[in-house]
Amino acid sequence: MKISESQTTDEILIELGDRLRRYRLQQNRTVAEMAADAGVGFSTARRAESGANPTLETLVKLLRALGRLDALESFLPTPVVSPIQMAALSGRRRQRASQPRLKKPRDARHHPHD
Repeated sequence: MKISESQTTDEILIELGDRLRRYRLQQNRTVAEMAADAGVGFSTARRAESGANPTLETLVKLLRALGRLDALESFLPTPVVSPIQMAALSGRRRQRASQPRLKKPRDARHHPHD
């Protein structure tokens, strides 16, 4: 199943867990073997496969144990900066988001033409 915007977070977590399980089964490994290779508990690995909201650390460990760290590259690829953005930043990497500029409210009592 393809993950889509219309799915709830819980549905996406269940799908990710199912994918972990399918990767493991493709390698003909048990949950216990995968968990031991990942350095996590059996229950932690089983919960991750059921979509019970694993931590990012657990997900990385399980993917490493399955030889699928490459999946993270697709999951969160390196952001691409356009040449226009790079020129605006003068070659520097952006460190933080800018604050929205607020317009100063005009005070009706202090009009220069009164």
